[in-house]
Amino acid sequence: MHEKRVARAYTLELMIALAVYTVLLMAAIRYGRPMDDGWLRTLVLVSPMLGFGLMIRTIVRHFARIDEYQRMRMLENLAIATAITGAVTFTYGFMETAGFPKLSMFYVWVVMCSSVAVVNLARRLLEK
Repeated sequence: MHEKRVARAYTLELMIALAVYTVLLMAAIRYGRPMDDGWLRTLVLVSPMLGFGLMIRTIVRHFARIDEYQRMRMLENLAIATAITGAVTFTYGFMETAGFPKLSMFYVWVVMCSSVAVVNLARRLLEK
């Protein structure tokens, strides 16, 4: 019962944070990009990070609500995903010196999220 309540609270908070992030991102792209260079444009373009901050807060709150076993498993999964992300990004860094196109730092987040998903899925499948 407690686990379902915690999962529901986490999902709701995360969806709200994602909605805030999405709205701010669309506004930043729409209004920030065409603005003249300066501190105001920079603030507008970085404003989606407020939603990102809400996501971090949601994750921290979730970690505080779950039991020790779940916390340990999540931290193990994050550690493995972080190692995978490091390996992939370092490898691509060497590939860039070999002439591959330079990629935006945004790709690191994509690799990290993908790594977490793959690690979670793999560990679930291996347990069965």
